[in-house]
Amino acid sequence: MIVALIAFAGLAVWLYLVAFHGGFWRLTERDRRFAPAGAPAPHEVRVAVVVPARDEADVIGESLGSLFAQKFSGRLDIVLVDDESSDGTGDAAMACAAAMGVRDRLTVLRKEGVASGWTGKLAAMQFGFDHACALPAPPDFVLFCDADIALGEDVLERLVVGALARGTVLSSLMVKLRCDSAAEKWFVPAFVFFFQMLYPFSRVNDPSSPVAAAAGGVMLVRAEPLARAGGLAAIRGALIDDCALGALMKKQGPIWLGLTDDAFSLRPYPTFGDIERMVTRSAYAQLDYSPIRLAGALAGMGVVYLAPPLIALFAETPARDAGLVAYLLMALAYMPSLRFYGLSGARAFALPLVAACYTWFTFLSAWRHWRGRGGAWKGRYQARMRAGEKA
Repeated sequence: MIVALIAFAGLAVWLYLVAFHGGFWRLTERDRRFAPAGAPAPHEVRVAVVVPARDEADVIGESLGSLFAQKFSGRLDIVLVDDESSDGTGDAAMACAAAMGVRDRLTVLRKEGVASGWTGKLAAMQFGFDHACALPAPPDFVLFCDADIALGEDVLERLVVGALARGTVLSSLMVKLRCDSAAEKWFVPAFVFFFQMLYPFSRVNDPSSPVAAAAGGVMLVRAEPLARAGGLAAIRGALIDDCALGALMKKQGPIWLGLTDDAFSLRPYPTFGDIERMVTRSAYAQLDYSPIRLAGALAGMGVVYLAPPLIALFAETPARDAGLVAYLLMALAYMPSLRFYGLSGARAFALPLVAACYTWFTFLSAWRHWRGRGGAWKGRYQARMRAGEKA
């Protein structure tokens, strides 16, 4: 009886996800559909790019090079915030600008320390935002771009044109993550799939829906609404800063989030351990550091991902049939994400094993938080403290 209940519960979840959950699995929200055809070029628009960077000397040249190469019709200023780097990130940035003959287009700000209550990245972003807003010609938009992202030459123009046409206060891109190593091929498409399941892009982009999110690698924000919302100080302690910014800005107006083939992550995740560290940094924060939500998430992952194939193999009818249908729906829903990364759809049938690893990552994230090692990023532990702890 219990097995049958689990089987039909899993089937009900997958029927809902496939038919009624914003079509997240179809990957229809793309940046090439964001800007309408024939929209005017943004000749009078001013954009400041703010790049928070901490120990990014190995990739900063390629990242900044892609920004300098943007075919943007308006005015573009680039501000790099060197967040206590120990590897010469700021010097590498200036060398890149000098080599490309655009030294006058780059400002490097060196930031020391993180104020209490702030996460490091948000503090660096606010530092750059304050500088940009104090320019003689303040920007209409600020593009927050991670230091390990490379943009195609038309990305900024497309984002600005789309933002002007749609009136969005925040427009962000889920960049194409690296998918070269064996670990990346197994785990990166699933990461994107799970993110879209949590935040269906069509609902994020619907002004009438409460669902709000953003992808932190590339976020184009209207400067005035962000300042009106209190700036990044309003979300200063958020570890998942992009989704927090999405929620903040959706209170100010429409937001948009989509996939792109024209912006790429330069950061490799060559091993299982690299994937683990990426996920465990913020997985427990996604659950608002709640043991109850953690228990629910672990149980949910078991029912939705792990139980269907096991029941399909070992249970008796009708539970077996329900488990088999749920397993097939799961695989079919995952196949578009695999194709987006140029991988065989046959890998979709291994999603339960990949989900089992993500379930372990989620528990491990909570365990590290309980040990005071949560939110680890380049020598900083930034997760929210437990009640009774002191800063």
